Amino acid sequence: MHILVVGGAGYIGSHVAREFLDQGHRVTVFDDMSSGVQENIFSDEDFIEGDIRNPEEIQAAMALGLEGVVHLAAFKHVGLSMECPDTFAVNNISGTINVLNAMMEHNVRHIVFSSSASVFGEPSYLPLDEEHPTNPESFYGFTKLEMERLMRWYDELKGIRFASLRYFNASGYDVHGRINGIEKTTTNLIPVLMEVAVGKRSNVQIFGTDYDTNDGSCIRDFIHVNDLATAHVKAMEHIVDCDESHVFNLGTSQGTSVLEILEQTRQITGKDIPAEMTNRRPGDPSKLYAESKKIQKVLGWSAKHSDLRKIIETTWQVYQHNFVE
Repeated sequence: MHILVVGGAGYIGSHVAREFLDQGHRVTVFDDMSSGVQENIFSDEDFIEGDIRNPEEIQAAMALGLEGVVHLAAFKHVGLSMECPDTFAVNNISGTINVLNAMMEHNVRHIVFSSSASVFGEPSYLPLDEEHPTNPESFYGFTKLEMERLMRWYDELKGIRFASLRYFNASGYDVHGRINGIEKTTTNLIPVLMEVAVGKRSNVQIFGTDYDTNDGSCIRDFIHVNDLATAHVKAMEHIVDCDESHVFNLGTSQGTSVLEILEQTRQITGKDIPAEMTNRRPGDPSKLYAESKKIQKVLGWSAKHSDLRKIIETTWQVYQHNFVE
């Protein structure tokens, strides 16, 4: 298949593009490079610099004779989405409309979409399954849910089949060491810990140590980005072969606490990594992890690389590559 990976020069996008290439598919990357990294563009894929907010640019990309699209071009900063909802609405919602309209125009009938666990909001029960109520507590989560709703309507009215993958915490780097471009800006826990380890930050803030957990810190579901990339390929192949749409939670069905990750990172890097214990952030639930039975049953997918040690080791290798002489 010929697949357009929208946002394919970014952290997750580059791993997804690499997995499609590894499985023998042709890949064209479409990216505006606002968060993408040149180092993450591979020699065996085509590249188009473009912006989903510009209908003409995404229309041109869709004219390449594609079988499917992977959409990873949404803005993803929770806090910033609350300050700048207009920016997030235009890129995430209007941009997705442009993608879907271009697909319809050029008879591209399959899309895999990077959604988010943020569509759920405060959990009513754990682990979270696909039937859990959706009640996002951030504008970012709202845009992801609206993007899913758009795809449902295009599926019903225009026959565009979709797979929406609701990520939990994507982490780690390519287990084969082929991807070394780090994100330009990040607020995610493990990259922040790495920035402290290499001296780019002075310390890490731990938001809340009084939760109802074993050590008082939040518990989250961390999935290795290689496992996540494999799910994208399997999802695309399934919706093409079976002509049906799906929503999948994409996690490991187990959680790891923030303080456990801090301690493991200290051990693996050999760095002290000073930590400042501070107050909870509004809207942070104490525990958040996924039920993955549906994706295991439908796609035969399972997390093979998502043990915490491998996640931290592969991330540390990339940060050493970029920052340690």
